[in-house]
Amino acid sequence: MGMSETKTAPALIQTRGLTKTYQRFEKEAGLAGSFKSLFRRKYLMKTAVEAFDLDIGEGEFVGLIGPNGAGKTSLVKMLTGIVAPTSGSIAVLGFYPNKLEDAFKKQYALVMGQKSQLFFDLTAADTFLLFKELYQIPAGVYRRNLDYFTGIFKVQEQLNVQVRTLSLGERMKLELITALLHNPRLLFLDEPTIGLDAPAQRQIRSFLREVNRERGTTIILTSHYMEDVRSLCPRSVVINGGRKLYDGSTEKLFASYQSLKKISLRFDEDMELSLPAGAVLTEQGPGRLVFTVAKERSGGVLGRLMERYSFGDIAVEEEDIGSVVERIYAAGSAAADPTADPAADPVAGARA
Repeated sequence: MGMSETKTAPALIQTRGLTKTYQRFEKEAGLAGSFKSLFRRKYLMKTAVEAFDLDIGEGEFVGLIGPNGAGKTSLVKMLTGIVAPTSGSIAVLGFYPNKLEDAFKKQYALVMGQKSQLFFDLTAADTFLLFKELYQIPAGVYRRNLDYFTGIFKVQEQLNVQVRTLSLGERMKLELITALLHNPRLLFLDEPTIGLDAPAQRQIRSFLREVNRERGTTIILTSHYMEDVRSLCPRSVVINGGRKLYDGSTEKLFASYQSLKKISLRFDEDMELSLPAGAVLTEQGPGRLVFTVAKERSGGVLGRLMERYSFGDIAVEEEDIGSVVERIYAAGSAAADPTADPAADPVAGARA
């Protein structure tokens, strides 16, 4: 299993053989099934995370990638102390997370896009003051951080209105401010841009990039918006079936699976145009045509078309990121299947 390059900074997170297994109760549907379960219970064992080794150093920005049910949330829960591992070793900021020591809890923060830390019936300013007391933030530090973060997001006008009246984008900005008021060394983000429009997503990405760069905050990001991961995280960890399948450069990972180019052509509506062999038509309209072609053949295919036709506009783009992610997940599912042929595992070939 490939590991990322050696780090000079001490590891903030280190796991070895980390495993989490859940026991699930199963019963037949209906009253008869409920009655049977009183006397004979059936349990299923589910391994959410298996033999997971991970090292993350100070100041890194790491993307955690995987489909639903891959084990991402279980891993984050163990790293934050919400659940205890079944076996293996784990150290986060020098602590065993599940002991939930105050000294540990004061050094990390967790922001989940689908769960709020803000009290909807209060104002954000009231929540900030509550967190100031909970984390025992000195008054000077609190004021500097509040001015700094509200200035970046330009949310001063939203501080003194009831949280329930704010838009989703405004609330998420205030969630991030709440999490960062106490200067955590480590920030866990679970789908921070879910449901946000494009401008709000870009603003939050810019904010997180600055926090990581200027303050040195170590950030672990899980997101199904792969543009979040690709634009923010130099390093990615792919998890599927509870196992780590890749740990290394984000750009190398996507380059390994970005096998197609998308070519868009605009031309005279009366032109009859035929595509060369190997080109796959994806969109077509009056005077417009979009197709994909293997990356290594794109130059030759485009050259032949330009020899035969005259175009008003030509655009050559990378393949849609969604298609690339589907390919990564599909390869990961094959690698996680113990019956699969390891030699046919493209994820293994992509490992750094």
